[in-house]
Parts: sequence; structure tokens; C-alpha cells
Amino acid sequence: MANEEKLKPKGSCLGKLVAVVALGGVAGLGAAVFFMAKPQDLSDIKGIAGTAKSRDLRAVLQSAVDRGYEVTLTEEEINLYLKQTLQAKQGGLLEKSVAFEGVRVRLEEGRAEVIMERSVMGYPMTVSMFVRVQQTLSMKGTTQTTVLRDGGPFLPELPRTERLVKGGRFGQLVIPQGFLLLVLPAYEKLAAAYRKELELGFEEMSRITMADGKLVLDPRPEGDDILPVPQPPR
Repeated sequence: MANEEKLKPKGSCLGKLVAVVALGGVAGLGAAVFFMAKPQDLSDIKGIAGTAKSRDLRAVLQSAVDRGYEVTLTEEEINLYLKQTLQAKQGGLLEKSVAFEGVRVRLEEGRAEVIMERSVMGYPMTVSMFVRVQQTLSMKGTTQTTVLRDGGPFLPELPRTERLVKGGRFGQLVIPQGFLLLVLPAYEKLAAAYRKELELGFEEMSRITMADGKLVLDPRPEGDDILPVPQPPR
């Protein structure tokens, strides 16, 4: 019997390694779900509380384009404008258990975060999309503006072709850009509701700067700090 017990095979190192990796994967998935279900803190965003009135931002932008002067929109008045003008509600099968609470915009250095807040059976939930603006100056002197749906790379030190970019947040969890496909239809509807404001603010402006708490827009074609578009080799 003693010899038989000695001959029993012990667990291999490979089997233990697989078990540890599987356990780590399950733990990581659980942590991800936890942070996705936990809404992000919106207390730092200006303009989502109170009863103050915002300027008519569409009229402000139109005037800046027509008269050719720089205009600064603060985070507070953008959120007040959204609160005053956006009329939306949850539809579909979840209409009775999900309430649409509104859209919030957080302005940071070099990017904006557009946050949608919902209440699911009384519990708040948030999803967001990062937005950046890339501007280049062509050899003809015209400004080309591209709106990027990302908040920059997770690891900037990696080569540009290998970078994984931040798309937004599900709850408190920062997600890769590809996951935005799950919420893209809602953001497309939001863009359609503010088509004129977005056209004036991003298509008619030559200089766009996103900074902490403010958005600076200038329709004048002064391209001192706009990089020229590199020309392909002949």
C-alpha cells in the first residue's frame, strides 16, 4: 500500500498555472463588472445643479461666426444649456424601469467627456464618450478639423500604430474605443438633436481649444499653432 501511495501522480506545474490564470481572469472580470456598475462621480462638473440660466449658445456661436470673433464657452453654461434644451426619455422595453436623467459634459485639457446618466430602478448609472479635436493646416492654408472619439492612448509610450486608445467610461471603468459601439446609437441621436450647434462649433471654427472647464472657439483663419498636413512622397 505504501508503494502504491508513492506512485500517485501529483498536480503538474502547468495545471496549477492554468488554474491561477483562470482564477485571476475571473477575479478581473468581477472587478470590471463592479466598477462598470458603479456610477462615476459627477460632483466636479459645473452647471448640473441649480436654476441658473445659460446664454442661447446657438445664437452665441452664430454671432461669432458671422462677425468673426473668438468666443469662450464654459463648462457650466454648456451643461446649463443642455439641461434647458434637451428633451429625452428612455424608450423600448426598459422604459418603465429606466429613466434618462440627462447629459453632462466635463471639459478637460485637450478633451471633453460627454456623459449620459440614467437611473435603473432608482439606481444611477453612467456611460461616457471621450472627444478630442485634431486640427491640421493644409498647404493651401485651409484648416481641417477632425473630431476623434477617444481620450488618448492608454500607454502613450507605445508606437502610434500599436496604441490602445481610451473610448470612454462605463460607470467608473475606462473602456477601449471599440466598446463604444454598444452606446454609439444613443450618441448619434444626441448629435442629431444638436446638429446646428455642432456645425457652428466644430465645422465653422478655424481654431478650437479644449481646456480645463472651457471651450475656446475662433472662426478666424489664424493657423500659427496648427501643424501643416504632411504631404505624401512623390
